[in-house]
Amino acid sequence: MTDDEKPPEPPFATTEDLEARWHPLTESETSKARTLLDDASDKIMSECPDWRRLRTATLRRVCCAMVRRAMTADATGIPDGATQFSQTTGSFTDSVTLANPNGDLYLTSGERRDLGIGRQHAFSIDMSSGEVHA
Repeated sequence: MTDDEKPPEPPFATTEDLEARWHPLTESETSKARTLLDDASDKIMSECPDWRRLRTATLRRVCCAMVRRAMTADATGIPDGATQFSQTTGSFTDSVTLANPNGDLYLTSGERRDLGIGRQHAFSIDMSSGEVHA
């Protein structure tokens, strides 16, 4: 049985998985990443009732992507809650609009599709026995 055939166990990714997809983590980043990987796994389990049926590789990839977005937002040095930031030096102005200013863990629409969230399935229910047929 390969890793992708075994039922997945949270957390769905390790700090090594995150480093392989992003960059080597500092000691403080590693500590924060462990917590966020746990939180991201919990969010996936909360929003995706069929998470046990998904491939381990899919859960690992989505979990790492969620944590990377959250940690990238923390690295900006811009105050929490700010959605825009401008800085002027002489006649030059830099302006930034942040996609995730608070470093929230969230699933993109593509990740939700990959996890099967929101998919509709046709089914019928036998009214005499209550048995569900997919």
